[in-house]
Amino acid sequence: MLLPNDLAAAILDLDGTLVHTLGDFSAALAAVHEELGLRVIPAGDVESMVGKGSEHLIRSALRAAGAGEDRYDAAWEAYQRHYARINGEFAPVYDGVQAGLHVLRERGLRLACVTNKPTAFARELLARKHLAGFFDAVFGGDAFERKKPDPQPLLGACEALRSAPGQTLVVGDSSNDAAAARAAGCPVLLVTYGYNHGEPVRAVDADGFLDSLADVARWL
Repeated sequence: MLLPNDLAAAILDLDGTLVHTLGDFSAALAAVHEELGLRVIPAGDVESMVGKGSEHLIRSALRAAGAGEDRYDAAWEAYQRHYARINGEFAPVYDGVQAGLHVLRERGLRLACVTNKPTAFARELLARKHLAGFFDAVFGGDAFERKKPDPQPLLGACEALRSAPGQTLVVGDSSNDAAAARAAGCPVLLVTYGYNHGEPVRAVDADGFLDSLADVARWL
């Protein structure tokens, strides 16, 4: 399937799309659980919890450790401290990301990063990985009233980029990204190497799939 030939902008997810952040999430959660005297959750289990924001991640880890909701406030506070310390330390940029971002820029597209990660953490991570300069705008999970898979963050990003949804490509790694794009009226490509809550990404309703972000050149 071909994408619209009048694309003006692109919106990219962060975790699982640009940067392999599972190591950061696992290390931060391990530090939180050790501090609170809870069972540490293996990285393989953490992977299926990623993608719906910090609140969901922390609550999912607490449930997996057999802890109740009464531990949430303490876990949230500890997570902010530990993640801020770790952010980017165990998170390599995926192969092909730099090349793909260069392609999108060379095609004249304005770029935004829209993630369910808190905005401050997202901005810092992009800067540490030398990716911040590609983006005209960055919106985290606290930037709007609702998070992906709600379309609100994508529509807000389209407004910031001055592009109509139908002219704005969304690139993500999960059903969250695809559902938000469909609801917003944006074309969507999904990378095949991300997280997608432990489910097969090729089963998701999308316009196409990328084994590397550099492959986006073939779609433009």
